[in-house]
Amino acid sequence: MPDLHDRLACRLAELTHEIVGRCAADVPFYRGLPAETLDGQVSESVSAVLGLLLKLLRERSMLGPADLTSVVELSARRAGEHLPLEAALTAYLIGARVWWRAVTEVGAPDELAEAGTRLLDGLIGVMPAVVLAHIQAQEDLRSEDKRIRRELMAALLHGQPYQALARDARVDLGQHPTVLMMRFAPRPPDRLVQAALDAHAGTPVLVDHVDGIALLPDGTSPESTVASLREALDTTVLAAAADAADPARIPHAAGEAREVLELVGRIGRAAGLYRFDDVLVEYQLARPGAGLDRLAAKLDPLTGHPYLLETLRSFVRHGRNRRQTALELHIHRNTLDYRLQRIAALTGLDPTVPAQDRILDAALTAIDLR
Repeated sequence: MPDLHDRLACRLAELTHEIVGRCAADVPFYRGLPAETLDGQVSESVSAVLGLLLKLLRERSMLGPADLTSVVELSARRAGEHLPLEAALTAYLIGARVWWRAVTEVGAPDELAEAGTRLLDGLIGVMPAVVLAHIQAQEDLRSEDKRIRRELMAALLHGQPYQALARDARVDLGQHPTVLMMRFAPRPPDRLVQAALDAHAGTPVLVDHVDGIALLPDGTSPESTVASLREALDTTVLAAAADAADPARIPHAAGEAREVLELVGRIGRAAGLYRFDDVLVEYQLARPGAGLDRLAAKLDPLTGHPYLLETLRSFVRHGRNRRQTALELHIHRNTLDYRLQRIAALTGLDPTVPAQDRILDAALTAIDLR
């Protein structure tokens, strides 16, 4: 169809300009590009594809690998510049619509059927190759992004220079990030944890999945984050949080969160989020010394009576509420009173007397930490 080819060839620049303009108007990604990029790289890609459509009109043959090389290379380059695949595919469809309108304007009725076939042949040849190139380029880009983000996380946790890595990773740490240490039971796949954190924060979150550390950006509540993880991942979450006064203080905050998480794990706290203030007494009791050993020894008389130790734990856990304790242990209130009396007789400390109960509470923590 040489005549139709010649009629369209003279409009190549005009059609390129129209397609680029429509992409900038209708596709958010292109709308955000500077004018020099639209007039340069984007126009170059559009013109190359239109050139292939012209070739199909002239030669009436399928496109070969040599024809696709430049288009695929241009697409891979755009993907490397973070062009979303859906935006690229939308641009091709916009281009096809503009091209077909031009064909119907200059083509004779008996030329349209074959011209439509040539257009479809072009899309069949170009689009799958572009999709494959785009996906490969995005995978390479994601791999590189992951590498940079891992290096950034390591630099932040070890107090090393991080500013250049943050720029390369396009990460805004904010002024007051929060360190969140997490333990899951059961542990979900890392990709699901990452997806849940990103969805909740509304931005990609830096995570060290090996140690279970996440850096939450400013304004992201660790309490709501833990609740969201529990719901999204259908798992229990034991977590500790510590705020960093600035990114340079992240190592200190990570150390605090790690110590809190280890402590609540040792003393068997229920799943949930804990901060340093939640375990101040336990933290002090965890310091080695004669006091810790002496406190733990208060419960030595119960060593041969595990049911009494279980009763004491339940009584303390339920805030000395007899009814809730009896329900949890599946025993009668009278049986509970008898056990509390036995604890008092063996240890010399009465769980129902506030001053002595505090010592028993501390002693329970001491034996968990010993």
